Amino acid sequence: MKYLLKNGTIVSGSGIKKADILIEGEKIAKIATELTDSEAEEINVEGKLLFPGFIDGHTHFDLEVAGTVTADDFESGTKAAILGGTTFVIDFASQDKGGHTLKEGLSKWHKKADGKCSCDYSFHMSIVEWNEETEREIQDMIQEGITSFKLYMTYPAMMVNDGDLYKILKKLNEYGCFAGVHCENADVIDARIEEAKREGRLGPENHPLVRPDTMEAEAVHRLLVIAKEAKAPVMVVHLTNKRAYEEIIRAREEGQIVYAETCPQYLLLDDSAYSKPDFQGAIYVCAPPLRKKEDQECLWKALSEEEIQTVATDQCSFTLEQKAMGREDFTKIPGGLPGVQTRGTLLYTYGVRRGKITLEQMCKLLSENPAKLYGVYPQKGILAEGSDGDIVVFDPEKESVISAKTHGYNTDNNPFEGFALHGGIDRVFLRGTPVVENGAVVKEKHGTYIRRGKKQI
Repeated sequence: MKYLLKNGTIVSGSGIKKADILIEGEKIAKIATELTDSEAEEINVEGKLLFPGFIDGHTHFDLEVAGTVTADDFESGTKAAILGGTTFVIDFASQDKGGHTLKEGLSKWHKKADGKCSCDYSFHMSIVEWNEETEREIQDMIQEGITSFKLYMTYPAMMVNDGDLYKILKKLNEYGCFAGVHCENADVIDARIEEAKREGRLGPENHPLVRPDTMEAEAVHRLLVIAKEAKAPVMVVHLTNKRAYEEIIRAREEGQIVYAETCPQYLLLDDSAYSKPDFQGAIYVCAPPLRKKEDQECLWKALSEEEIQTVATDQCSFTLEQKAMGREDFTKIPGGLPGVQTRGTLLYTYGVRRGKITLEQMCKLLSENPAKLYGVYPQKGILAEGSDGDIVVFDPEKESVISAKTHGYNTDNNPFEGFALHGGIDRVFLRGTPVVENGAVVKEKHGTYIRRGKKQI
């Protein structure tokens, strides 16, 4: 099938231009002004912005957390993603501790995702045990199209010690791969949790107190010292605060390659949310926690200066009933927030329209940079002849209000409840096929697994 998008404004990381786009099959066939094709279905997109399909490099669907499973699996989660203009997600397959292999983890996640996704998908691989077998399997993962990995400096079931962290980073770099790392000081957090419980402080308002910004910054510093010794690039995922950001800048000034990711919740929500009455603060429990308004200002400035490479979501959704598992003990609240449906519209409304970032930077953060980081550029991440026909038709004047009553998640709450949006998703094409029209999903489960190459940034 052919589609001809007429009179739109194409957004890229390097500029904006008015042009037509001809889609043929799964690819963009031609971009030019005043295109015609008698065989194509013509769609007038005058007044609309045309973005490359958004890429979310950090999602958690169908994940077991704190004795429960996320409310959104790959079926519902990727439908919400495509509604928000995200045409490609990278979730996290995981090795299990106790002698399990990376191959077993990958197989487990394929069974969760294959045949269920409404957008294209891939996986990072979480390494939780380092041994000779795991080391041999790195090449196997590369052959499966997995070229980025995840490491944890917290959570007993997931974390690796500093010695293994060094070994893993060094070995990944030898293969031309890199790891994203969750940075928090597990031992100090555990000690502060113990103090809070001893003092009878069990409500969600204590969540940010036991996981302070200093312990994220300390872990970022320690990671970067280890990465320097390993002579390896590294990514700090879900960056939340100024102190941790300053550690990244110092390392870069010394010549290190450090990538950074943040999320909409750290740009738009702050830790006062944890003190909401009637246990509503539990909705916002995530790790690392929400920080202060001054941290938001730091992150927005870093985005404008292009010191943070990508805005992902860390999508990890739960119902109010699931969050209530921690009503008597905040440490039992399953941590995570939904976000894949509103990432682009929030970044446009509160970033572009308020002059904090440009349209070009929005395109870099949501499309171009993650495509380069995760080895799918220029197949994805850009509107160019020969690239996948992943196109977001964005209406800059559409207005709406975020509500759990209308969102696509399998949840009865939304952390951005009541946020006004000025800008919305009109249409989405996934590899040349219309999957969203007039803000509604018209084709489900069209997603396919994408084998990725090495980073290009």
